[in-house]
Amino acid sequence: VDRLIVCDRARNRSKQATGKLTMISVRTPPPHKCFAALYNIRMATVPAEIHGQRYLSLATFRKSGVAVYTPIWFAEDNNKLYFMTNSKLGKCKRIRNNPQVKIAPCTIRGRITGPECSATVRTLPPKESARVRRLINAKYWLARVPWLWRNTDTYLEITPG
Repeated sequence: VDRLIVCDRARNRSKQATGKLTMISVRTPPPHKCFAALYNIRMATVPAEIHGQRYLSLATFRKSGVAVYTPIWFAEDNNKLYFMTNSKLGKCKRIRNNPQVKIAPCTIRGRITGPECSATVRTLPPKESARVRRLINAKYWLARVPWLWRNTDTYLEITPG
């Protein structure tokens, strides 16, 4: 955003030396789009070890406190991770009981390859599901096959931290 300011000094010359007022163009910073940037608050970010990974190990917790590890496909957007599942599966039921999870990069078989970090999961409303589906389809070509994913009805958001 540019704005013009009328001042009586241009390049350290006083009004008396130049005998006139000058216009100076001043560049102002763009408005803050993020609450955290505006108030200098550190927001939770996706760990660097997870960026660029293909699979994520999601540890959900039973009511007894025992962790259940599941490798999942995920997509990243705005420092959040997204994944899709069927609402009747165990991981979805465990998340409804306890939204606190642990995430870590892993192989397709679920072998953890990096450090774990804690996170919180929330179920997304249906209006946001199309955006998440597009993100996952862009990352995984097999996710575009409709008959493989016909039972997928729940989209979840993981917030690290």
